[in-house]
Amino acid sequence: MTTYRLSRRFALFGGISTVLTGCASKFQSYSGPEVTRLRIYKAQRLLVLDSEDRVLRTYPIGLGFAPAGHKQFEGDGRTPEGSYVIDRRNPDSTYHLSIGISYPNAADVAFAEAQGKSPGGDIFIHGGPRRGIEPMNVRDWTAGCISVTDRNIEDVYAMVRDGTPVDIFS
Repeated sequence: MTTYRLSRRFALFGGISTVLTGCASKFQSYSGPEVTRLRIYKAQRLLVLDSEDRVLRTYPIGLGFAPAGHKQFEGDGRTPEGSYVIDRRNPDSTYHLSIGISYPNAADVAFAEAQGKSPGGDIFIHGGPRRGIEPMNVRDWTAGCISVTDRNIEDVYAMVRDGTPVDIFS
């Protein structure tokens, strides 16, 4: 085989490796202390990841486009307040990666139904959209979700397990 053909093969395999490494980079691993609770402080725009005995990480956040008050109805642009759990994850999210919050709970559903409305749903902690708004350039842009940067959701996605409690404060 000629040197030219070998060089082309190495370049091709190097390019493929680079692409595959870039694709896999959003899925990080985490081997530190277990995240036992998430706290979200809407007024401070802060997400806190706790272990049993200390704060592990904090991240700045964005909220729904009408962040004041508890989410009550579908389309109100508010982010929920109260106690929930992480109940699902989406590695193919339109918003880079996302982990689901168990909103609405029974009280949320009962309140909305009493008003003849839907409580909404699909509340997530997620990164930015694949096209368009970068979450930290526009403070509160979601329909009620909690947004972080793509890099930060990669950390959160790796660290937080389904079933982890989430407390959202005003």
